[in-house]
Amino acid sequence: MSMINISGDFNASPQISVEDVPALKAAGVTLVICNRPDAEVPAPLQADAIRAAVIAEGMRFAYLPILPQGVTMETVSEMGRLLESPDGAVLAYCRSGTRSTTAWALSQAGRIETDAIIDAAGRAGYQLDGLRPSINALAMQRR
Repeated sequence: MSMINISGDFNASPQISVEDVPALKAAGVTLVICNRPDAEVPAPLQADAIRAAVIAEGMRFAYLPILPQGVTMETVSEMGRLLESPDGAVLAYCRSGTRSTTAWALSQAGRIETDAIIDAAGRAGYQLDGLRPSINALAMQRR
Protein backbone atom coordinates (compact mmCIF):
# COMPACT_ATOMS: atom_id res chain seq x y z
CA MET A 1 0.00 0.00 0.00
CA SER A 2 1.25 3.44 -0.83
CA MET A 3 -0.37 6.31 1.04
CA ILE A 4 0.15 9.54 -0.92
CA ASN A 5 -0.29 12.84 0.89
CA ILE A 6 -2.39 15.24 -1.15
CA SER A 7 -2.89 18.13 1.27
CA GLY A 8 -2.83 18.51 5.03
CA ASP A 9 -4.48 15.48 6.62
CA PHE A 10 -5.86 14.12 3.33
CA ASN A 11 -4.16 11.15 1.70
CA ALA A 12 -5.08 9.00 -1.29
CA SER A 13 -4.11 5.47 -2.12
CA PRO A 14 -4.65 2.67 -4.57
CA GLN A 15 -6.71 -0.28 -3.29
CA ILE A 16 -5.85 -1.34 0.25
CA SER A 17 -6.24 -4.74 1.89
CA VAL A 18 -7.15 -5.88 5.38
CA GLU A 19 -3.43 -6.48 5.98
CA ASP A 20 -2.71 -2.77 5.39
CA VAL A 21 -5.05 -1.54 8.12
CA PRO A 22 -2.67 -1.81 11.13
CA ALA A 23 -0.08 0.29 9.25
CA LEU A 24 -2.75 2.92 8.58
CA LYS A 25 -3.53 3.07 12.29
CA ALA A 26 0.19 3.38 13.08
CA ALA A 27 0.44 6.25 10.55
CA GLY A 28 -2.22 8.21 12.44
CA VAL A 29 -5.13 7.56 10.08
CA THR A 30 -8.46 7.95 11.90
CA LEU A 31 -10.83 7.82 8.90
CA VAL A 32 -10.72 5.51 5.89
CA ILE A 33 -12.92 6.35 2.90
CA CYS A 34 -13.54 3.67 0.29
CA ASN A 35 -14.28 5.14 -3.14
CA ARG A 36 -14.01 1.83 -5.00
CA PRO A 37 -17.28 0.08 -5.88
CA ASP A 38 -17.52 -3.47 -4.55
CA ALA A 39 -18.26 -4.79 -8.05
CA GLU A 40 -14.66 -3.99 -9.07
CA VAL A 41 -12.94 -6.22 -6.52
CA PRO A 42 -13.16 -9.73 -5.01
CA ALA A 43 -14.83 -10.19 -1.62
CA PRO A 44 -11.62 -9.93 0.48
CA LEU A 45 -11.09 -6.39 -0.88
CA GLN A 46 -14.71 -5.23 -0.72
CA ALA A 47 -15.89 -2.49 1.61
CA ASP A 48 -17.35 -4.80 4.27
CA ALA A 49 -14.04 -6.64 4.74
CA ILE A 50 -12.04 -3.41 4.93
CA ARG A 51 -14.68 -1.78 7.17
CA ALA A 52 -14.46 -4.65 9.68
CA ALA A 53 -10.67 -4.37 9.88
CA VAL A 54 -10.77 -0.56 10.16
CA ILE A 55 -13.38 -0.61 12.94
CA ALA A 56 -11.46 -3.36 14.77
CA GLU A 57 -8.48 -0.95 14.85
CA GLY A 58 -10.66 1.82 16.33
CA MET A 59 -10.84 3.96 13.20
CA ARG A 60 -13.88 5.24 11.29
CA PHE A 61 -14.91 4.02 7.83
CA ALA A 62 -17.07 5.51 5.08
CA TYR A 63 -18.17 3.87 1.84
CA LEU A 64 -18.56 6.42 -0.98
CA PRO A 65 -18.23 4.41 -4.20
CA ILE A 66 -17.33 6.30 -7.36
CA LEU A 67 -18.05 4.59 -10.66
CA PRO A 68 -15.42 4.93 -13.39
CA GLN A 69 -17.85 7.17 -15.30
CA GLY A 70 -17.36 9.93 -12.76
CA VAL A 71 -18.04 11.38 -9.35
CA THR A 72 -21.55 12.52 -8.38
CA MET A 73 -22.36 15.74 -6.56
CA GLU A 74 -23.79 13.63 -3.72
CA THR A 75 -20.39 12.00 -3.28
CA VAL A 76 -18.63 15.37 -3.49
CA SER A 77 -20.91 16.78 -0.78
CA GLU A 78 -20.45 13.78 1.48
CA MET A 79 -16.67 13.84 0.99
CA GLY A 80 -16.66 17.51 1.95
CA ARG A 81 -18.73 16.79 5.05
CA LEU A 82 -16.38 14.00 6.13
CA LEU A 83 -13.35 16.24 5.65
CA GLU A 84 -14.74 19.28 7.50
CA SER A 85 -13.19 18.42 10.83
CA PRO A 86 -10.99 15.33 10.72
CA ASP A 87 -9.63 14.17 14.05
CA GLY A 88 -6.48 12.84 12.41
CA ALA A 89 -5.24 11.72 9.03
CA VAL A 90 -7.72 10.60 6.37
CA LEU A 91 -7.05 7.96 3.73
CA ALA A 92 -9.35 7.69 0.71
CA TYR A 93 -8.74 4.86 -1.74
CA CYS A 94 -9.96 3.50 -5.06
CA ARG A 95 -8.22 1.54 -7.83
CA SER A 96 -5.39 4.05 -8.33
CA GLY A 97 -6.25 6.97 -6.04
CA THR A 98 -7.43 9.16 -8.92
CA ARG A 99 -11.15 8.97 -8.15
CA SER A 100 -10.46 9.66 -4.47
CA THR A 101 -8.29 12.65 -5.34
CA THR A 102 -10.92 13.92 -7.78
CA ALA A 103 -13.64 13.74 -5.11
CA TRP A 104 -11.34 15.56 -2.67
CA ALA A 105 -10.55 18.25 -5.25
CA LEU A 106 -14.21 18.92 -6.03
CA SER A 107 -15.16 18.84 -2.34
CA GLN A 108 -12.57 21.52 -1.59
CA ALA A 109 -13.75 23.94 -4.31
CA GLY A 110 -14.37 27.31 -2.68
CA ARG A 111 -12.53 26.23 0.47
CA ILE A 112 -9.08 26.13 -1.13
CA GLU A 113 -7.98 28.17 -4.16
CA THR A 114 -8.34 26.26 -7.43
CA ASP A 115 -4.64 26.57 -8.28
CA ALA A 116 -3.70 25.17 -4.87
CA ILE A 117 -6.05 22.19 -5.38
CA ILE A 118 -4.67 21.42 -8.85
CA ASP A 119 -1.06 21.92 -7.68
CA ALA A 120 -1.49 19.67 -4.62
CA ALA A 121 -2.95 16.88 -6.73
CA GLY A 122 -0.21 17.32 -9.35
CA ARG A 123 2.59 17.15 -6.78
CA ALA A 124 1.09 13.85 -5.63
CA GLY A 125 1.05 12.51 -9.18
CA TYR A 126 -2.61 13.11 -10.02
CA GLN A 127 -3.09 15.42 -13.00
CA LEU A 128 -6.44 17.16 -12.52
CA ASP A 129 -5.98 20.14 -14.84
CA GLY A 130 -9.11 19.10 -16.74
CA LEU A 131 -11.16 19.65 -13.57
CA ARG A 132 -10.31 23.35 -13.37
CA PRO A 133 -13.64 24.52 -14.93
CA SER A 134 -15.65 22.26 -12.60
CA ILE A 135 -13.70 23.35 -9.52
CA ASN A 136 -14.14 27.00 -10.48
CA ALA A 137 -17.88 26.53 -11.08
CA LEU A 138 -18.34 24.82 -7.71
CA ALA A 139 -16.32 27.52 -5.99
CA MET A 140 -18.61 30.18 -7.48
CA GLN A 141 -21.70 28.29 -6.26
CA ARG A 142 -20.32 28.06 -2.73
CA ARG A 143 -19.55 31.78 -2.39
